[in-house]
Amino acid sequence: MWIRVLSPAECTQVLSDHRIAYLACAKEERPYVVPIYYAYWDHALYAFSMPGRKIEWMRANAIVSLLVEEKERGREWKSVVIEGRYEELPDSVGHKVERDRCWALLSKHANWWEPGALKPVTPPLSNHSEHIFYRILIDRVSGREAKEGR
Repeated sequence: MWIRVLSPAECTQVLSDHRIAYLACAKEERPYVVPIYYAYWDHALYAFSMPGRKIEWMRANAIVSLLVEEKERGREWKSVVIEGRYEELPDSVGHKVERDRCWALLSKHANWWEPGALKPVTPPLSNHSEHIFYRILIDRVSGREAKEGR
């Protein structure tokens, strides 16, 4: 088994090829990790959610980290770690272009809304639920790959 560092182009390829990332955020010195569904475009990850803990925590502390991993044959794998900043894309003037881009990128893939919209508890009865589109602006990206033999 050997491990090598991925180039920036290889990291971008992993991000482009996948849709699930593990998002780590922190509030009051407490960490929280949750899987998210995303779309990659132009050095950012675009995602969707309903209100909840991750949104609350990212609003309080916009600095986040994400892990995207790719399992290959046997014990082989690739992983990409992102350090970035949360940016909400509200339904308002000034964010329309990015919000529309987020919608367009995510909606290219079947059931893109499910991970962000489905919650394990019954939501309160309401005629309206706030849909939150956001992106993670990538500050730093790094990756590694493990291969069998040589």
